[in-house]
Amino acid sequence: MVSAVFHSPLEAVASQATAPVVPKPAAAAPAAVVASAAPAPEPRSRTPIDLRAFWMRVLPPLAGFGLLLLVWELVAMKSTTGFPTPLATWQQAVTVFSDPFYSKGPNDQGVGWNVLSSLQRVALGFGLAALVGIPAGFAIGRFEFLARMFNPLISLLRPVSPLAWLPIGLLVFKGANPAAIWTIFICSIWPMVINTAVGVQRVPSDYMNVAKVLNLSEWKILTKILFPAVLPYMLTGVRLAVGTAWLVIVAAEMLTGGVGIGFWVWDEWNNLNVANIIIAIFVIGIVGLVLEFALIKLATAFTFEEVKS
Repeated sequence: MVSAVFHSPLEAVASQATAPVVPKPAAAAPAAVVASAAPAPEPRSRTPIDLRAFWMRVLPPLAGFGLLLLVWELVAMKSTTGFPTPLATWQQAVTVFSDPFYSKGPNDQGVGWNVLSSLQRVALGFGLAALVGIPAGFAIGRFEFLARMFNPLISLLRPVSPLAWLPIGLLVFKGANPAAIWTIFICSIWPMVINTAVGVQRVPSDYMNVAKVLNLSEWKILTKILFPAVLPYMLTGVRLAVGTAWLVIVAAEMLTGGVGIGFWVWDEWNNLNVANIIIAIFVIGIVGLVLEFALIKLATAFTFEEVKS
């Protein structure tokens, strides 16, 4: 006899819920769908250009040069002595710089030779001033006796006009070129002496106390403590000294003659060539600007800023 088993509807649902479910294999997606599902590469972010900052850097210098040209043009228009216009000066500059290194005698050379001669005198006078002034600044700043000894002399001689030293050089050295180098030397030495001495005096006393505790020699104190700490002050003095030397050489060469940018200015004045004088003014300014920029970069490279925690 076969017995029949009846299940209620709830039992049927429960049996279906407990039965294992075998997942069906998913059909492979088309290649186009897979490709579209991949994330698209993000576009490269471009650095936004700050137009206001750009124009604030460009417009003021252009406006300044434009104002200079406008005033120059007005002066040339009102002048009755043949003052050259900016256009005439530009045309003359093209002629001058087309052959800047010609040589037709000791007193007739191109503007390139004149600039190089002036730079050579500046290098000699400035180099001698650095050899004397920087060690003297270290000594004056290091030892109080020397500071009290030389401070009155420096205060007395530093304000003297550069051209006042030129006759002394002519009298002592019996030559125009050594006299010009002497004038550069005596006028450019003061910034290096003063700035180096101030830098030595501003070295923190803790550094010197450590040197005493470690019983360091004077040479170790100079090379390991003073020189790194005083270097920014020293480079500032060097930058000021170079600017002074470049100013002095132009005036000195006007009086001593020979080859040089100062002599070239005076010679062109004697020839009543005002356009060349204006060209020389721009050349002097550009060379001085290049020297200043180079020394600022040098000072920045050797200036160490404190790291803030």
